[in-house]
Amino acid sequence: QVQLVESGGGLVQPGGSLRLSCAASGFTLDYYTIGWFRQAPGKEREGVSCISSSDGITYYADSMKGRFTISRDSAKNTVYLQMNSLKPEDTAVYYCARDPLRSACTGPAGTMSRLYFGAWGLGTQVTVSS
Repeated sequence: QVQLVESGGGLVQPGGSLRLSCAASGFTLDYYTIGWFRQAPGKEREGVSCISSSDGITYYADSMKGRFTISRDSAKNTVYLQMNSLKPEDTAVYYCARDPLRSACTGPAGTMSRLYFGAWGLGTQVTVSS
């Protein structure tokens, strides 16, 4: 059974760090493009970061560049999202998902689209607040 499970969320002060994990089961994570998305209350789910199945090419949304780092541990079949310099606007539920068909992280518009991704996990809450 294909499954993705997110963990590592929590409450952190502005400027702090968290590392999210996305553990895969039922498939080999290396063979798929894996994306992190987030959804804040009342907002659309948006792409955060992605690691491609081909050569591990990474993508970051503009507001995450320089603060977030995505990585993959093949031995643990897990993708990580290291989040530094967190801001209150990063507060959201964070989800990981896989693209079953494509190696690219982005669509024609040059950004991540949730339409290409499936096998969504249940998410992990990240709250950035003092």
